[in-house]
Amino acid sequence: MHAITIPEPGGPEALVWDEVPDPEPGEGEVLIQVAASAVNRADLLQRQGFYDPPPGASPYPGLECSGRVAAIGSGVSGWNVGDEVCALLSGGGYAEKVAVPAGQVLPVPAGLDLNRAAALPEVVCTVWSNVFMIAHLRPGETLLVHGGSSGIGTMAIQLAKAVGAKVAVTAGTQDKLRQCAELGADILINYREQDFVEEVRKATDGKGADVILDNMGAKYLDRNVRVLAVNGRLAIIGMQGGMKGELNIGALLAKRAAISATSLRARPLEEKRAIVAAVREHVWPLVAGGRVRPVVDREVPMPDAATAHRVLEDGGHVGKVVLVAP
Repeated sequence: MHAITIPEPGGPEALVWDEVPDPEPGEGEVLIQVAASAVNRADLLQRQGFYDPPPGASPYPGLECSGRVAAIGSGVSGWNVGDEVCALLSGGGYAEKVAVPAGQVLPVPAGLDLNRAAALPEVVCTVWSNVFMIAHLRPGETLLVHGGSSGIGTMAIQLAKAVGAKVAVTAGTQDKLRQCAELGADILINYREQDFVEEVRKATDGKGADVILDNMGAKYLDRNVRVLAVNGRLAIIGMQGGMKGELNIGALLAKRAAISATSLRARPLEEKRAIVAAVREHVWPLVAGGRVRPVVDREVPMPDAATAHRVLEDGGHVGKVVLVAP
């Protein structure tokens, strides 16, 4: 088969479409003939040499895919050769085939084609596990999403609105904010021109955000704590704004607030299986019913993955960039 390899870390040009050995499904695994994958910021870090796959994972980038079941390993039930599926991966999505634990495979939701289905697994599992399973967002509460126009952000807006929450978003342009509003965002904040602490407090009568989904890390840590409501929950999922920040523990104590920080890729198989099962139960009906949809900025041929990485680095996209296999 062919896959995107990274012979040496570097810029987008480091991604090479090359012939590699075919994977074989092990015990408890499903082999997928990949139709499409999608680009995540973790892929950019892996390309640069900063985010190696977990032990035993495919060395090729790609944390999600869609396709058809090509073979089934021993001990697997519930899937048949030819089934249209999408899957959460620890790596290997930028390839023509990938082996994945059966517990991380999902059926393609009704009404969705394979290319768009590839944009779902990573963002849905990230949002559902952090915002709902850990931070327990409830109807009537306010969710603040940093990077509202990203793949994660566009999904968080829709899922929060589906459960009856109010949504505030930050984004860097008015056009991105407009598209967030079309997805249901209630409070629109241009982080280049406005202070999100002031704007969220103003829009919530001084209460603040009950839950914050943060991809920035250190840069926003102090302001995130300041804008949290009493009993608020800050879920950190990224470090685009740095790794080390100063935390005002007094402010955290005064608000009886909580901070969680998670990554998805390195979680144990049983945790991923539980997240995928929860997504299938709670989110898949929303997708099939048209209340939640993947937002796809563009599709790029998989051998030209370098172009897709440049799109993410330029930051002008809204939603996901999908890689379509040959």
